[in-house]
Amino acid sequence: MYKSLLIIPGLLACAVAQANDALSLPDSIITASRQVEERAETSAANTVFTRDDIDRLQPQDLPDLLTRVPGLHISRSGGIGSLTSIFLRGTSSAQTLVLVDGQRIAGASAGLSSLEYMQIDQVERVEVVRGGRSALYGSDAIGGVIQIFTRRGDGQGLNPRVAIAAGSHGTWRRSAGLSGGDERTHFNLSAALDEVDGFERTTLAGSDDSAYRNKSASLSLSHQLTGSVEVGISGMHQEGKSEYDYNLSPAAFAYTDFSVSTAQTYLQVQANDVWRSRLEAGHSEDRQTGFDPYGGSVFNTYRDQLNWLNYLTLGGGHQLTGGLEWYKDTLHSSNEFTETSRSNKAAFIQHQFDSEHFGTELGLRHDDNQQFGSNNSWNAALTLHVNKDNDLILSYSEAFRAPTFNDLYYPDDCFPGFGCTIYADPNLKPETAKSYEAQWRSQLSDSARLELSIYSINLKDAIVTNSALDGNQAGSPNPFQMTNIDAARINGFEAVYSQQLLDWQGTVAYSLVDARNRSGGGADGNRLARRPKNSLSVDLDRQFGDWSVGAGWQLVSDSYNDLANSREIPGYGVVDLRSTWQASDSLRFNLSVKNLLDRDYYTAGGSAYDAGFNQVPFRYEEGGRTLLLGATWAPQL
Repeated sequence: MYKSLLIIPGLLACAVAQANDALSLPDSIITASRQVEERAETSAANTVFTRDDIDRLQPQDLPDLLTRVPGLHISRSGGIGSLTSIFLRGTSSAQTLVLVDGQRIAGASAGLSSLEYMQIDQVERVEVVRGGRSALYGSDAIGGVIQIFTRRGDGQGLNPRVAIAAGSHGTWRRSAGLSGGDERTHFNLSAALDEVDGFERTTLAGSDDSAYRNKSASLSLSHQLTGSVEVGISGMHQEGKSEYDYNLSPAAFAYTDFSVSTAQTYLQVQANDVWRSRLEAGHSEDRQTGFDPYGGSVFNTYRDQLNWLNYLTLGGGHQLTGGLEWYKDTLHSSNEFTETSRSNKAAFIQHQFDSEHFGTELGLRHDDNQQFGSNNSWNAALTLHVNKDNDLILSYSEAFRAPTFNDLYYPDDCFPGFGCTIYADPNLKPETAKSYEAQWRSQLSDSARLELSIYSINLKDAIVTNSALDGNQAGSPNPFQMTNIDAARINGFEAVYSQQLLDWQGTVAYSLVDARNRSGGGADGNRLARRPKNSLSVDLDRQFGDWSVGAGWQLVSDSYNDLANSREIPGYGVVDLRSTWQASDSLRFNLSVKNLLDRDYYTAGGSAYDAGFNQVPFRYEEGGRTLLLGATWAPQL
């Protein structure tokens, strides 16, 4: 470990040339410290998927890929293309920051990131940092940070690619791209179209097949002007239509027209052997128009963002990272919000030190938000190098989440003779969290690694509805109004074992997440909704010359659909199979079978109303066994 420190100054001096290369390396990470570093040397628990991993695992979409992350649970409202919730280390979807090429993508209205619309063929790499990271990223990074990198060129000539796949539920996938470049220029241009006829997404009477269509395009270009100056641009646009069952009994037809896009440009300068600076400017949009029996709604988020990042390599194992950040959210909606925009400016600094026997990390960030004022977040970590193969890491972090526009300003619904339903509270405070963690990392051999983590997250002023606070809707004043509860507590344990032996490659990940309400109300001590306590993920792959075969196995324990813990979601186990045949240097065939045993399971439920205004509980279906057969042509010119 210490020997690697001796080459860090040289590595940073070449950082401009290496930034793109890092996206293809499984043992490096960018998101943990906002710069390239070795995964084994960062203090944050993390998971990385490269493009090679995505091709090997053959996930049906991005949420399917993320189910392999320890401590992360996915809850869907009816399979691919449906509303998807992520629970990272027991926190909510809005408490996990999601970035695409460094740009925030969460909608300003509900604070949710549309991961269900991220087309997997447009993804080069996914990094997941587990644990609070607000000292670097500010709001939303309580559970962690998920960063998605769009496709990149490798700088080796011209590389066209064309892929097509067909499968269950009338699934068709088509994609095409061109990437390449030389030592100074890297580029990629790609487009994709996914179409699914669908299946009955709910158990409601009258449910019909719900279709999904997604067309996307992405572009990236980087050019090294000199040996120390690089410029680049990247962008991705996705749009389509997702059908679903509206919450009536019998079910009513509804759909969402969506558009999610990001664009960014940067200038990076290696000023000298000590100082590297990077200036980024970006824009993102999340536009969703819903159509339902009552007319529907429009929620469009527009976000502009500026970052100025600076990296100092001070010698003797010392590194300093600092920067300034500004972003502005603007909301356009069919509903009349009392406020439709707000801005946030921030400054942060982080010091890292590493030596032969120990390492330290200390970071601080100050956010000044136009709506709720200022907030300070900091983190600290101590790494003890027990020996060359074993590390003990102790860390503490503070994180927060700003209330969304829905939380603060959603308009009341008023009906003559029935009064008003109140949803928002403009006086809400930010959610805050304090996290404590201990990690043990062991390099058992050149090809085997074990990572253990135990953590505790204490949430304060968590934002929920009044009905959730009391545990039942009937006893709550203004049951749908958002409020700050006293506290929630999450304790967890993660274990990841990975090994490569000859032509075998395997990973086993176990998670225990005990997430409980500590509000003191009627639901005090209850488990937080849709957070399974135990989960196990196993992936095993074997190469046989031009053929490869693999299997995935997921076990998930029971959870509850509500904070009252009155509606149980049973646990489940799912087996997947996959195979690849490299027919030639340029032609590859893929076959995947999801839910091989055709298990009937679900991860979310809901309530609908019949003609007599009676509540009708239902569940969202996952679609059963699915097959997908595909071919990819990718010659090197």
